[in-house]
Amino acid sequence: MSGDIGYALISIFLLIIVAAFFSGAETGLTAASRARLNEIEKRGSKRARTALSLMEAPERLIGALLLGNNLANITSSAVATAALIKVFGDSGAVIASAIMTVVILIFAEVMPKTYAITYPERTALFVAPLMRFISAVLGPIVISVEVIVKFTLKVLGANVDESKNILSAHDELRGAIEIHHKDETLVKTDKDMLGGILDLKDLEVMDVMIHRTKMVTLDASEPLKDIIDDVIKSGHTRIPVWKDKPDNIIGVLHAKSLFAEIQKAQGDLGKVKLDDVISDPWFVPDTRPLEDQLNAFLRRKSHFAIVVDEYGEVQGLVTLEDIIEEIVGDIKDEFDAVATGVRKSKDGSFIVDGAVPLRDLNRAFEWSLPDDEATTLAGLVIHEARMIPAVGQTFSFHGFRFEILKKKRQQLTSIRVTKLEAPAEGSEESSG
Repeated sequence: MSGDIGYALISIFLLIIVAAFFSGAETGLTAASRARLNEIEKRGSKRARTALSLMEAPERLIGALLLGNNLANITSSAVATAALIKVFGDSGAVIASAIMTVVILIFAEVMPKTYAITYPERTALFVAPLMRFISAVLGPIVISVEVIVKFTLKVLGANVDESKNILSAHDELRGAIEIHHKDETLVKTDKDMLGGILDLKDLEVMDVMIHRTKMVTLDASEPLKDIIDDVIKSGHTRIPVWKDKPDNIIGVLHAKSLFAEIQKAQGDLGKVKLDDVISDPWFVPDTRPLEDQLNAFLRRKSHFAIVVDEYGEVQGLVTLEDIIEEIVGDIKDEFDAVATGVRKSKDGSFIVDGAVPLRDLNRAFEWSLPDDEATTLAGLVIHEARMIPAVGQTFSFHGFRFEILKKKRQQLTSIRVTKLEAPAEGSEESSG
């Protein structure tokens, strides 16, 4: 009798170790970072390559892990029950159930999973070679289980294949960035930069371009002396040049080329011809994805493009700096205005220029004003109000109060923005 109990204890001990292996392997292989394993693989780790290959077939891997884990747990419980029934009779089954529940919970589930979640990559690398062998051995059984599971889910109206990739890689990265920022392991500036890179796919040129109403342009018919004065006053290195009418852009003047030509002529402006120093304009559509425009800038080794709509009408201009600012934030130099179009009042509200982009406000103050239908703050107010407001009118939506302070013709030039405690969505508070 004592010999049977001894064999049973040894068998249970080994089965608990097997169950602990499968529990730890499950947690380690599912919690391990693919990015970190990929870096380890680049350093020549065969174990990392094996772990990544296992992760590429998650259903097969999970099936093998659960099959091995359940087989070990059930067998250990059966052995314990059989041994204790011999000692205590029928009551041995109850005793075995109570003891094995505690033993399996602590030593075969909680302890290995706690270790694996603490050191996921280390665990994944340790179990990968053996799990590759086990997955191959249990493969036929796991495949049969997969077929039964998918058929059952299909009968119940669920399609596993359609829900396999709910989140894109961009969504997963964005979620990871948000989590690290909330955990205070990622500072806001880094969060904004990483988010800006991901946002390039969702933005178009029109979202970041300088609108034609704010463009600095040169009239080709003006005397060269006046053109030089305008270039110096502008503080820009590249300026569009038009002829006959502002929409007829004939070229782009680079200040460096202009002054080099003046130096070549030894200061004699009469020898300098504007046509010789302007370059051909590059026109791009306003609906072009921002990521494509960035790649086009890099391919052409150009920094400047004129933006046109579907009818060929000039809408504005876009520069390489505008796109880079979407990633790194505003880039200020000695010629940039100190003001950003936002001024904070003593009462906590903000006086904002209507032309300030919504993305800049959201990034600077961590607001969440929607920018799907409008690019600027004035555009958002007009879109939500479904009218062009008058000075003094006040609206509340998206958790903010918007008061129209100044207006130039039909353009909202100054708006007071106040964050509300309890947002009154889409309501007009007063019409002034």
